[in-house]
Amino acid sequence: MTATGPCNGPDVVDVAALGESMVTFLPSRPGRLADVPSFDRAIGGAESNVLCALAAAGHSARWVSRVGADGFGDHLVETIGAHGVDVAHVGRDTARPTGIYFRTAGDRATDAHEVAYYRAGSAASAMTADTVATAALDACRVLHLSGITAALSAGCLGLLRALTAPRPGRPLVSFDVNFRPGLWPDPAGARVLLDLARGADLVFVGDDEAREAWGLHSGAEILDALDGPRTVVVKHGADGATVHERTGGAARAAATFVPAPRVDVVAHVGAGDAFAAGFLSATLRGLPATARLRHGHLTAAAALTVPGDLAAPPARGHADRLAALDEAAWGRLRLGPGWTSTAEGAEEEVRTP
Repeated sequence: MTATGPCNGPDVVDVAALGESMVTFLPSRPGRLADVPSFDRAIGGAESNVLCALAAAGHSARWVSRVGADGFGDHLVETIGAHGVDVAHVGRDTARPTGIYFRTAGDRATDAHEVAYYRAGSAASAMTADTVATAALDACRVLHLSGITAALSAGCLGLLRALTAPRPGRPLVSFDVNFRPGLWPDPAGARVLLDLARGADLVFVGDDEAREAWGLHSGAEILDALDGPRTVVVKHGADGATVHERTGGAARAAATFVPAPRVDVVAHVGAGDAFAAGFLSATLRGLPATARLRHGHLTAAAALTVPGDLAAPPARGHADRLAALDEAAWGRLRLGPGWTSTAEGAEEEVRTP
């Protein structure tokens, strides 16, 4: 699938995204939040993570959102802008604060992991079609959205419904389901996400998300439920990912599976966003299905081998060399911390574990 869209104007970018970003406080040492004496400041946000990775990969990217008229809002805008993302359409709310959160150093998959969000009543939660620059969201080849935004408020949900509705000149809409049960105390939230996903052109969903949110247990069931999108990417965690593509009048979607390379994981945070960025980058370049999935895996591996949410993706030439490996060499690939800084070829990563 090659990304297409309105693409007529000087202000058109490769990818635009709408979503809340927050200032993140990362503990200076392991332990309970109650015991950690100090924190380091960073940023976090699914959509801005995707945009920062795409900008680092050489694409033009735009973030549309709202932040408070406070120092944390300044930090978000300045930091995301420093990654090469257009932040000119981020609004300031003088009545509401920028969201923040604290988390422990441990893996999110463990029971010991803690996250404390302070985002209720945030500036981003008050986003509506009247308070954000919707024209800036349409001036792109790909518009990237996620289910997190829909959970923030009724106004945010209405905005996402408008952006995913059919309309003349709509760019290709990419939607990452990003089901967070804690954001959806009402069981009806899962149905909301399904309806939004059906309105998109390209959907990212984990098979674990599909089971938990929708009770779907196979690729066929997911495709039957997501009957609108032309492309559905089902992620299988460390096993790999499958892209299902509907083309022309074909009765069934073509499926391509690519296993993930072995990765010496430092932290799992940000891997899903990085995968989406890699896949979208390859989509913008018109690459075939296998290459799109491999670029998704490689960008995810960059995030998995650093401690924070954001990681610079491998240089395009390096990623292209790895993505072009034959199946046997791809199967031997193992990536550890520092692998993205490799200057020459892929041979040093292609080894039998």
